[in-house]
Amino acid sequence: MLKFAAIDIGSNAVRLLLCNVFEEGGEPVFKKAELVRMPIRLGEDVFRYGRISEEKKMLLAKSMRAFKILIDVFGAIDYRACATSAMRDASNSEEIVDFVRVYSDVSIDVIDGKTEAHIIYSNHIAEHLEFDQSYLYIDVGGGSTELTLFSKNKIIAAQSFNIGTIRLLHDQVKKETWSIFKEWIRDNTSAYHPLTAIGSGGNINKLFKMADRKEHKPLSTEKIKEIYDFLKEYSLEERILKLGLNPDRADVIIPATKVLLTALKTAEIDQVFVPQVGLSDGIVHLLYDKYKGMPELPFN
Repeated sequence: MLKFAAIDIGSNAVRLLLCNVFEEGGEPVFKKAELVRMPIRLGEDVFRYGRISEEKKMLLAKSMRAFKILIDVFGAIDYRACATSAMRDASNSEEIVDFVRVYSDVSIDVIDGKTEAHIIYSNHIAEHLEFDQSYLYIDVGGGSTELTLFSKNKIIAAQSFNIGTIRLLHDQVKKETWSIFKEWIRDNTSAYHPLTAIGSGGNINKLFKMADRKEHKPLSTEKIKEIYDFLKEYSLEERILKLGLNPDRADVIIPATKVLLTALKTAEIDQVFVPQVGLSDGIVHLLYDKYKGMPELPFN
């Protein structure tokens, strides 16, 4: 058994994934040992003020120190920490990376949107798709949404958009950005129908759980709209107290669902598969491939 760890520093939360990899019987099997999530919300600072505050800097540094201890105790043979949209946009990003490295002994890679999409793609999702079908992969995060169009197990197009749940909460997404988002979808998917969606991100995973669907079964666009309308009937406090949503999930799940529904409507998609994987899972797959000396999967 091999052990790897991945740190995903998102705009809403930072996550540590501890993962076991079993190699018996041919193909490796990846099993989550533990997932630790801290709702730091770097995007609240960055998308409003352009930089990360001293308070958030210390929360991030302390979280990374704690994560490093857990990684060492777990016995991971390798790990990687990646930061996405909020850290990309922060004017003091380099300062934060340097401080965290000294404070916690964790080196952070601030990755661009294309690299983020590539790491998500490294979950080997394409291997489990129907060869003759077309798919739109939709990953909704706190700061950005990544879209990847697959057809016949090949990537046709991929793009990152600055449309995320924290940006939407603080009214930081311009109408022009929405127009570009929808135009990209129409232009790139028009020749690939019928289309099926693959959804990822914490909020989409939560929607799947709320729908009470069996694993590997698709979620209909109609059902997602039904859940969306249901959630909007409750106040933020009611979503926490009556529906049992975590406070840092209760406010972002509605804008996340809006992003998802907009993509589905624009692409004329009526069902979504939710494999419940994301950036941290992709990081682990890349670490395993690196350990085994395998070449990275091609990504356009």
